[in-house]
Amino acid sequence: MKPAPTLSTAFLHPAGQALPEPLLALRKRRGAALVDMPLPTRKTENWKYSSKYLKLTDEMAISLPTAGKTGSALAVPGFKVVFINGVMMPEASEYPDLNDILIQRFGDLSDSEASELAERLDSTLDSKAVQLAGLNSARFEDGLVIRLKPDAVLDQPLFVIHEVTADASGSAFPRIFVDAGRNSQITLVEEYISSGEEPVLVNSVTEFALAEGANVTNVRLNMGGENIQHVGATGVLQQRSSRFESHCVGFGGPLRRHDLQVRLEGEGAECKLNGVVVTQGTQHYDNHTTIEHVAAHCDSEETYRNIAADKSHAVFNGRIHIHQDAQKSNANMNNKNLLLSTGAEIDTKPELEIYADDVKCAHGATIGQLDEESLFYLVSRGIGRREANVLLTMAFINELVVQIPVEAVRDTVQARLNQFFDQAFQEI
Repeated sequence: MKPAPTLSTAFLHPAGQALPEPLLALRKRRGAALVDMPLPTRKTENWKYSSKYLKLTDEMAISLPTAGKTGSALAVPGFKVVFINGVMMPEASEYPDLNDILIQRFGDLSDSEASELAERLDSTLDSKAVQLAGLNSARFEDGLVIRLKPDAVLDQPLFVIHEVTADASGSAFPRIFVDAGRNSQITLVEEYISSGEEPVLVNSVTEFALAEGANVTNVRLNMGGENIQHVGATGVLQQRSSRFESHCVGFGGPLRRHDLQVRLEGEGAECKLNGVVVTQGTQHYDNHTTIEHVAAHCDSEETYRNIAADKSHAVFNGRIHIHQDAQKSNANMNNKNLLLSTGAEIDTKPELEIYADDVKCAHGATIGQLDEESLFYLVSRGIGRREANVLLTMAFINELVVQIPVEAVRDTVQARLNQFFDQAFQEI
């Protein structure tokens, strides 16, 4: 029997040492735990459809350089923090210096601050379900801590722009931790972009800890190039009466994988998860979401849409777990999928696991193609067939696109969708 593949030791040697001692010690412990770690295979249930796309070569284990990079000149309607290859670039960042909102890079933390952070990193994620999040913890060279004191409100979106310069093969490990105090409020936009054409691994982790009454909106936009493997995880821990809203928009690549885990630990907590994915060519995108209803009187609403063209592949696995003490839970999950060609493939698996007896829960999934009668109706009224295809396809996801609360992101998404439509639909 062929032995199961394990993580190459080349990935266990982080390059950057410009971190406080407590974080270096954490990274060392996480690295030691990854020795001989089995890589996911088709027999790994939550990597069943994606393991064959994961290519971790020794060349990719090398941390991408940041020397000489100045960061993005991208104008954003708010504040911004720029990362180049996983390392924050202060000279390219513009964010507020406020007493009640602290934005710090890992390298600028005191030993006491770093020690406190080290105890909280990875606390929002199930390491068994999100195997490669541990690789980020063993390799991050920098990161961002956002602390909101009680009642603090950031009145503009904070953009965190992750740029990858793929001039050579390598890897980047972006890391963010958001500590939202009682009744605080923030909108965080994560944007992943790239340049260059060499094969690169991006392994990102973002964590949110919401105290009582905190209100956090997270917009995640993945627009990396065709050479970027992106394996990311987002963990959310919510306390009483807090609210978390997520808008994930992803464009496919050789491998795109995002694990989103939300844990509702306080009564009255709410979460809303929206997701849009489009793939074409031979691209692959895999979304795995988990919502844990731990406390009573919590609400969750999840809506994901996938569109696959050509010979691409999209995957959605959504799981809602209602714990025994989570009475009066209200949970709803909906996943709809659209195939634009006979060669495209979409796999969906909605799951409900309920151990409480006084709940309202529903889930559903559909996979289909554009309706020929609707196309005929539009064409018969003088609309070109290409335009009719675009109209129906856009209508399929527009209810989620218009809910993105940041206009600049909506405009960016619409521009990329127009490019997708130009390639997916050709005038006959």
